[in-house]
Amino acid sequence: MQLTTHTDYALRLLIYLAVRDATEPARVQEVAARYAISSHHVAKVAQTLVQLGYIHSYRGRGGGLLLAVPVETINIGTLVRQTENLRLLECFGPDSTCPIDPVCGLKHVLGVAQQAFLAVLDDYTLDRLISNRAELSALLGHP
Repeated sequence: MQLTTHTDYALRLLIYLAVRDATEPARVQEVAARYAISSHHVAKVAQTLVQLGYIHSYRGRGGGLLLAVPVETINIGTLVRQTENLRLLECFGPDSTCPIDPVCGLKHVLGVAQQAFLAVLDDYTLDRLISNRAELSALLGHP
């Protein structure tokens, strides 16, 4: 399964904020520069994460982004479910027009695979993704 860029950037932004471990908010431009990605995309992802309650956004001078919840409460499987369209095929929706939908083995297998994928992600929280904090911090240019 391939995750969208939006989810990828959401995970990167959360990792950045968690590793940063600062009391001052991180600026969107700072995050974008560290990952060499568009600040416009980072801003859109930040907006999603604010709406989901994962981060706070502060406006004005000295503004920026901070984690809103502890890293050990951010479940990766939950985040992926919230940011991804998990409808793998047309038949995964309520309006399937496929004539073999009721007995399709492929739909079943893909559904099982998707559940296994999400089950693995459910076993991880953000704090486990940053257990190598010192190395991440150095690569992201944090003091």
